[in-house]
Formats: sequence, structure tokens, C-alpha cells
Amino acid sequence: MSGVWVFKNGVVRLVENPGGEVSGGIGRRKVLIHIPTNEVITSYADLERKLSSVGWERYYDDPDLLQFHKRSTVHLISLPKDFNKLKSMHMYDIVVKNRNIFEVRDM
Repeated sequence: MSGVWVFKNGVVRLVENPGGEVSGGIGRRKVLIHIPTNEVITSYADLERKLSSVGWERYYDDPDLLQFHKRSTVHLISLPKDFNKLKSMHMYDIVVKNRNIFEVRDM
């Protein structure tokens, strides 16, 4: 079983077809939004600034991934090195670990 864990209205559920069910239509692009500023995250530099402001630190253990760790938790965010390869499953991982800070929207 594979899919994306989606947090919505206080409930976490596994969505097996995130392109169809989550977006309501096939081919709609997802974007990661920083809720406090309503800013679309368009680069890893933007994302790193927002994550560091809420206590996340860069983790340099794997040279093939961009990783962030929060000292007060066991959470680790692992992302592909290339921002263009960032998928909705990566965005939802960020959202679940930062519920009131980020959200994923259809473009």
C-alpha cells in the first residue's frame, strides 16, 4: 500500500491516489504555502528560512538529500536535492510536521 498521508480537519488519512482524490482533478499542480505570510514556497532557500524560523535545523547526514531536523522532536524532513523534483508527498510531510505553518494548495 502506498500513498500520501493527508491531515485535514483534525484527521490523518492515507490517500492512495493523491493526484486524483486530493486535488479533485488530474494534472493540477500543488504548491506549498507558508500560512503566516500566505507566501508560495518557490525555492529551498525560502523553505529553509521558514523552517529555521520555527526551530528546524539543516541535517547534513545524506549528501543526496536535503534534510531538516527539529531538536525537540524525532521528526526528520527528507527532500530531493533538486527543488523541481519536490512532489506533493514531500509537501504533505512538511505540512504534517508543521500543521499551523504550512499548507498545500492546488495551483
